[in-house]
Order: sequence, then structure tokens, then C-alpha cells
Amino acid sequence: MAPPWLKAVPDGVELAVLVQPRASRTRVVGEHDGLLKVQLAAPPVDGEANAALLEFLAKHLGVPRRQVTLTSGDASRRKRVKVVGVDAARAEAVMSGQT
Repeated sequence: MAPPWLKAVPDGVELAVLVQPRASRTRVVGEHDGLLKVQLAAPPVDGEANAALLEFLAKHLGVPRRQVTLTSGDASRRKRVKVVGVDAARAEAVMSGQT
């Protein structure tokens, strides 16, 4: 069974993310309230935190940055991110720290 923050979509996955900007470093810290919690070193100014989140997810899931898009939550700490070209099992393993 997939975690609540992960949803399979026809061409990839959608992640429900809770972002904590201005952290000491960028990393996944686990699940919080059914969301994948990600601490970002970037500040929430001029889209820097959103850009850092998308870069971080692309790098860790092994896909080009253009395959990772913010679908909702542009100005919120709660975001939805779509990642094309990744299956749910791989996304769960990578984001849960199992690989």
C-alpha cells in the first residue's frame, strides 16, 4: 500500500509535500500529517524554495528537471508536485530513504 503522500498518475507520480524553508540543509525528514516533509535550505523568496524543491526531487528521483512540475501550492508550504517518468514503487523507495 502506498503512503498517503504518494499518488500514481498515468505518466508518473504525484507527491503531496510539506515544505520547511530556511532549514540548515535540504533533505527529506519523513512524513507529517500524511505529507512528505522536505526541509529546504532556500528561503521562501521569489520562488527560490519552489525551484530548490523541484531541483532536489529531480536529482533524487533521477529524472531531468523538466519532468518535475509544481501543480499546486505555489505560495503555500503544502504543495503538489508531479514527476513524469517515475513509478510509485521507485518514488516511495527513494523518498523513504530505502535506496
